[in-house]
Amino acid sequence: MTRKVGLSANSSQFTLEGQPFHILGGSVHYFRVPRAYWRDRLLKMKACGINTLTTYVPWSLHQPERGVFNFHTQLDLEAYINLAADLGLWVILRPGPYISSELDLGGLPSWLLSDGSMRLRTTYPGFTQAVDTFFDKLIPKVVPLQFKKGGPIIAVQVENEYGSFAKDESYMLFIKEALQSRGISELLFTSDNHNTLKCVFYLFHIMSLCVTVDVYDCVCLFCTICQPNGPTMVMDYWTGWYDVWGDLHHVLPPEDMVSTVREILRRGMSVNLYMFHGGSSFGFMSGALQDPSYKALVPSYDYDAPLSEAGEYTPKYHLLRDLLSRYNSKLNTKEAYEPAIMYQHMSLWDALSFTEGPFKSLKPINMENLPVNNKNGQSYGYTLYETTITSGGLLKSGDNVRDRALVSLLDVMDAQLLAVAKTCKRHKNDQSLQGRRTLSLLVENCGRTICNILLNNISLRDFTIYSLDMKPSFIDSLYRAPWKTLPETPSFPGFFMGRLFAYGYPSDTFVKLPGWEKGVVFVNGLNLGRYWSIGPQQTLYLPGPFLNSGINQVIVFEEQEGDYKVHFEDTPDLGMTADIQ
Repeated sequence: MTRKVGLSANSSQFTLEGQPFHILGGSVHYFRVPRAYWRDRLLKMKACGINTLTTYVPWSLHQPERGVFNFHTQLDLEAYINLAADLGLWVILRPGPYISSELDLGGLPSWLLSDGSMRLRTTYPGFTQAVDTFFDKLIPKVVPLQFKKGGPIIAVQVENEYGSFAKDESYMLFIKEALQSRGISELLFTSDNHNTLKCVFYLFHIMSLCVTVDVYDCVCLFCTICQPNGPTMVMDYWTGWYDVWGDLHHVLPPEDMVSTVREILRRGMSVNLYMFHGGSSFGFMSGALQDPSYKALVPSYDYDAPLSEAGEYTPKYHLLRDLLSRYNSKLNTKEAYEPAIMYQHMSLWDALSFTEGPFKSLKPINMENLPVNNKNGQSYGYTLYETTITSGGLLKSGDNVRDRALVSLLDVMDAQLLAVAKTCKRHKNDQSLQGRRTLSLLVENCGRTICNILLNNISLRDFTIYSLDMKPSFIDSLYRAPWKTLPETPSFPGFFMGRLFAYGYPSDTFVKLPGWEKGVVFVNGLNLGRYWSIGPQQTLYLPGPFLNSGINQVIVFEEQEGDYKVHFEDTPDLGMTADIQ
């Protein structure tokens, strides 16, 4: 095949180098799948009959701090794209900069928020300059991997679902030019929800972009009117849905999914399955929804996709394979290990000496504005705010704590925990207090807002602030901390340590914490994500490559109560299910 024209949308169907081409895409995000499993997941996708890989590029992970870039190991995008090429897959790249609300801050780095005037996803100079800096590092890595240069990239998407945001008419043109001026020469796409397409029709005509649509059922057929003289593509056909804390695990019946895909194909449309394999939002990368009400996503990004979170075949996979191909391959095995018994404990306050700081401030400071991480602020984790109160009364934040906060009242003489209250956005968070005490607010990044805290309607002042981002360096430092033998009644919040024994070549497993309330699990220093007893998700996916043959350290940070035993099972538990409405 010659490499001069590439993918074209100038006729009623896509052509690749002049020949008719039907895009059968599947989304698999390299940052949500252990690198050791990239080949396995892509081979399974190829075997199902998919011919094109689509992936987002998370700016927040590739540039965690100003001037600091990471394109290595798990984030080696070039290696991922080259692997797709080796397996015979084409690639549609989706570099954002905004990519999805299902990733923390939409995949934008939190240090952008340290600019008090910042206007994200606009042509505000502070934002465009940051985008230019990131693209200066990213785009030169992918330019040689374009189709016309012998690589697998046949198209690049400009931003994502900007029609539902659309606050700056010049912004999309800026992103388009930022890509093309750095050497992107393949077909450019946009992608928007079917109910916001009217907002983006001008893009196709004015900016020469191919407009695609995101749908979850046969309403996708509406998109045939979008480009009457051009090809039609469903860029995101949602094979399932994400889950949020406190809700049920969402599923889409396999028959419904395959019926819609069959109809899309019958009409000659191209399609991308979002997701083909969701994987896991490890660590603190999970995002949140604001409308119609605030909801934070769980770490699992299983998505009820054709391949499960752990890469297992599902009924959807088999039905799709029957529709797209007749290929079979072998399943991976999963293992239920012996439980890890927690044998050591350390209170949160004993771990504070291993944090960066503390910092003194008259008022509470948002985590992204803390003077940590080379002045880039804190991106994830927890922040502890402490102040001394000298009288009792009514404690409240009104609507000022938009994150989740754990309020602790401690005796200043013996640090005894006297009271605990939980707070969330739109929840009134009052607690009657008496006497001279140290007031502690442990705030978790689920919304990134904390303002004045009031006692008897008077703003509290003179805070000591500790940054608990729980990065690998912090967790590694805890191995030198003053751990104690697990007492009969340990204090909370606190850290618990145990061991998992895995012999031979470690297999995938699923971490389950019955009897625990809410916290975070670390295995060999790697953050598997949050757990929360309210569900729906009841297990955390632990990939085999994360384990050592032999002893593996397990650390659990628990906010309120624990069973002191961590279980490992051979099947996932994503909770009770509910059909997508």
